[in-house]
Amino acid sequence: MRYDIFVDYLERLEGTTKRLEKTKILAELIQKAGEDITEIIYLVQGIVFPQWDERKLGMSFRLIIKAIASSTGISPDKVEKSFTKKGDLGLVAEEFIKNKKQKTLFSKDLNVKKVFDNLKKLSSLEGHGTVSKKIALVSELLTSANPIEAKYICRTVVDQLRIGVAEGTLRDGIVWAYFPRIIGINDFGKHKNVLEVKKLEDLKNLKKYDFIKAENDKLAREVYNHFVDVVQKTYNIVNDFAVVAEEVKKNGLNAANKDIKLNPGRPLNPMLAIKAKDFDGAFKDVGMPALAEYKIDGFRAQFHFDGKDVKIFTRRLENVSNQFKELIPIVKEHVKAKSFIIDSEIVGYDIKKDKFLSFQSISQRIKRKYDIEKTSKTVPVMIVVFDILYKNGESLIDKTQEERRSILEKTIDEKKHKIELTKKKITNTTKEMEIFYKESLKKGNEGIMIKNLKKIYTPGRRVAGWVKIKPGLEPLDLVIVGGTYGEGKRANALSSFRLACYDEGKFLECGMVGTGIKEKDNEVTFESLTKLLTPLITKKKGKTIDIKPEIVVEVEYEEIQRSPTYNSGYALRFPRVKQLRNMEKAAKDASSLDYVKKIFMKQRQQR
Repeated sequence: MRYDIFVDYLERLEGTTKRLEKTKILAELIQKAGEDITEIIYLVQGIVFPQWDERKLGMSFRLIIKAIASSTGISPDKVEKSFTKKGDLGLVAEEFIKNKKQKTLFSKDLNVKKVFDNLKKLSSLEGHGTVSKKIALVSELLTSANPIEAKYICRTVVDQLRIGVAEGTLRDGIVWAYFPRIIGINDFGKHKNVLEVKKLEDLKNLKKYDFIKAENDKLAREVYNHFVDVVQKTYNIVNDFAVVAEEVKKNGLNAANKDIKLNPGRPLNPMLAIKAKDFDGAFKDVGMPALAEYKIDGFRAQFHFDGKDVKIFTRRLENVSNQFKELIPIVKEHVKAKSFIIDSEIVGYDIKKDKFLSFQSISQRIKRKYDIEKTSKTVPVMIVVFDILYKNGESLIDKTQEERRSILEKTIDEKKHKIELTKKKITNTTKEMEIFYKESLKKGNEGIMIKNLKKIYTPGRRVAGWVKIKPGLEPLDLVIVGGTYGEGKRANALSSFRLACYDEGKFLECGMVGTGIKEKDNEVTFESLTKLLTPLITKKKGKTIDIKPEIVVEVEYEEIQRSPTYNSGYALRFPRVKQLRNMEKAAKDASSLDYVKKIFMKQRQQR
């Protein structure tokens, strides 16, 4: 596909805020993608690799400015001034390419594959002359680009596509693109090759048909939701929409998961828990008897072993094998399997007090690149395993919780303070559950998890199969989207931060926070946050800045109020930062607007 045709779709996506319209545009683009389907699925997300891939483009704003200058003949200072004013390198590139008198002798029309290949090469460059080579690869594209193409090339390189395509919208776009259209009763006689569906089981012959006729609107919705569930399930296993689109295109609905299997080394989205109001509510959600386990205040970690290499992935699917390499020989020795995927928590511990430490005590290790061995001794961690998803070539996610726990207990050879199973209790009484809960809190844990013994493992879903009970009002995980520099001794540091929740690809502000952050001697200080956020600044006006939504913080608060001040419609009263969460959660995993509304309504009911 020609790149100018592709960016025309990106322009249309950016030009509408309506989800259904975005879905329609995506479906049309996917249908026309042809052999470029993989590249197009990646580029429409503004990426070149799946999110769990370790490879990065490694292009800073400074290097993009140099690439724009090199391809247009404009001085870097002039490009930087324009960027300071516009806050969008894509718009800067568009402006200067538009004003360029003519294309160079070596310019040629771009196609999607050429753009994708050049960007992909950025991650593989290393050694002497790397910076110059990276600038040259981007400059080559910009030299041949028209203004709109240049805008999206630059936005892709800095991971700021700005077209508002959320995962759910892309998923639905794939559904619309590849599955037969559902027609109403009145249309039935107008089409050939129609499958009449009276129940979902009738879809077994779906691949032979172009249209589906459902008996009523309710069944039509069930059929469509079935399509969505198939695509979502496939995505939750592979975490790569390009693989999903290729698979669905190849095999259709009935076989969409045929060739998609768990693969050690490729992380799957973890199963998530919902919060229970109380013990009675927990039993209502999961049934009796139930499995209760300590809820550990560590960070979620999947350990993958393919028979040769161990890889460790966070909840955000980041590979942290190097940061916790002292754990690799432990799992090789104490997990009795030729290959496996286990679900666990990595947690700090205090041997003298025989007590787990809080997440804050180990969070500094997650992104550390230097002095790893020294830090592993000063901040010791252990593995607490609670589930097994794959063993010796067999996927276990369709087995029940009870079956998986039994397999897990036969697989893990526990060693104190190295690798242990979560402490468990199977019970059908609230009294026993409450005693177990208090015991967990006394040990310094967050609370307890309560699980349905008959539930299968459902990747990427918050389902009633798992519930959690924690004390107090549930904190929110919010994204920092802006900030303000302080006065006096804080003049060079950010002193307050704008917070946002997530809503279908958008970040909606819901408050400002400046408390809970320390001057020094703490994980979350004004200095450390400023250092973390400075590379993410996209716009600056006086002391106020806009920040690329990437850093997630856990925020406590007194209550949630309605507010016309923020575009979410809500504001947090007396918010305070509890801890950083960006090591565990991506921006898209932040608390949703619907969840903020749910807490607000719950407060009203309690008054």
